[in-house]
Amino acid sequence: MNWYQSNREGFTLQIHAQPGAKRTEVVGLHGDCLKVRLASPPVDGNANACLVEFLARRLQVKRNEVTITRGLSSRRKTVFVAATGLQPSVLLDREERRG
Repeated sequence: MNWYQSNREGFTLQIHAQPGAKRTEVVGLHGDCLKVRLASPPVDGNANACLVEFLARRLQVKRNEVTITRGLSSRRKTVFVAATGLQPSVLLDREERRG
């Protein structure tokens, strides 16, 4: 899968963020990115904070283990998750089971 890469410190996610949505949710894949709708406007870093909190909650890791490393002011973001033993594909799996 192109939207994530694992290494021994954790994994990197390629995210396509859509701020200003009605609710925060994983939509699916958008090219080589995971598309995430964010129920927060892109003002004063609120959408970025919403993304970090959402990913931490869904992956069941601490918020300080999720860092946006590229794209703070862009829809396309690179996010590093400093957690080993997790499979990022669980972001898609959990969404499918829920719906």
